[in-house]
Amino acid sequence: MDWAPKRPVPVFPLPGVVMFPNGEMTLRVFELRYRTMVRDALSSERLIGMATLSPGWEQDAQGSPPFNEFGCVARFEDVEWLPNDHYDLRVRGTVRVHYGRVVREFPYRACTVQTMPDDPYTESDPLATMARADLMAERTRLAPLGLEAWLAPPVLEPSASLATVVGTLATAARIPADDKLALLAEDNVVERARLLRARLRLLGAAAPPPPPELGRN
Repeated sequence: MDWAPKRPVPVFPLPGVVMFPNGEMTLRVFELRYRTMVRDALSSERLIGMATLSPGWEQDAQGSPPFNEFGCVARFEDVEWLPNDHYDLRVRGTVRVHYGRVVREFPYRACTVQTMPDDPYTESDPLATMARADLMAERTRLAPLGLEAWLAPPVLEPSASLATVVGTLATAARIPADDKLALLAEDNVVERARLLRARLRLLGAAAPPPPPELGRN
């Protein structure tokens, strides 16, 4: 299914958070402008743009802090409205994007986006097969570390494609945002898998400090 947005997308920028196509995460939305964003998205394409706040964002946290030019459009999988008017969301990444012109500033930003399709590959390619096997082995190796290695335990179907394995593990792994953004900018899925495996291998040696709590806006 084509999940590319057909109009400018509402942008949800968060510190230290990078999402990938096929990855999933849960979010708690409580700030008024982003609750409005959720309601507007629900009445439209059910899509939002997940963005990573740039260094120095704290200086304009309540205004329009800068965010990285690369991000991922996510669709709502589950939406729960809470009695305090907050929202619990489960979102899934759909497509990598380059954020363009800001077409709306208030109460939240909305941007035009240029989609960034992955380079084509085949699952039967030996390099793809090997890359997938290596990542699945890393997932098994890191399982005993639990939340020391993962923001949330990654769930994968046995038949998941390489792109799904990469997106799921990259979204869930506790690796620095800068490393994730470099992975997100890589067009070749097999190369992205290779780079991700190299970064996951470091988790076994010394897990990095936990990033900011997800979903806090």
